[in-house]
Amino acid sequence: MLLHQQGSRVEVAKPQVFREKIEEVSVFINVAHLYLRTKMTDEAATTQVAWVLSYVQGGVAEAWKDNLLDELAKEESEVDMVEKLFTKIRNDFDETSKEKRKIEQLRTMEQKGRTCNEYVQEFKKVARGSDYERRPLIEEFKRGLNRGIRRKLVEAEELLTTIGEWQKRVVRLDRNQRQSKAEEKMLKRNVAYSGGNAQPRGGYSGGSYGGRGGQIT
Repeated sequence: MLLHQQGSRVEVAKPQVFREKIEEVSVFINVAHLYLRTKMTDEAATTQVAWVLSYVQGGVAEAWKDNLLDELAKEESEVDMVEKLFTKIRNDFDETSKEKRKIEQLRTMEQKGRTCNEYVQEFKKVARGSDYERRPLIEEFKRGLNRGIRRKLVEAEELLTTIGEWQKRVVRLDRNQRQSKAEEKMLKRNVAYSGGNAQPRGGYSGGSYGGRGGQIT
């Protein structure tokens, strides 16, 4: 009651952005709850829910928020007040849902602008604890690769059977491909620098062979 009477005159910290870390769930909810009780008691329930969701950002948490907003728009969600939202956050981001979130990350992970080595390291991190293994894990790994690398893997004659073999192969292919492109770029730069007119010493130039005025010496 005291908090409500003091209203906006009380300085209250806003919550940090919530990105899905399990250890941050309780802190995020406590800080958000205190701010709502102090600053936003007169706001509509939908406004309070929207305010809390505005602090849910990035990674799997962002995808989770998008799904919830879609359900709210279609009136398919029971989250009609902030207390229900806090309960849903606790339930969906506790330890029991950790494996589920990792699987979701694996299914949406893509290499994009990263090197294959960077993609491999990130994939290993997410795959750990996902309960994915063997063929399903390999297929998810291949799916996230850039098209060019994936095509080269398909064309390779050697049969790979483990995720470790696939990861080593793509890192090697990517490294060789990048080195080849760098060498090609350097070669083009050297040709452009010489103007394309480099000639052997003592060679033909302007109608003469090593002499002057078109004479043969």
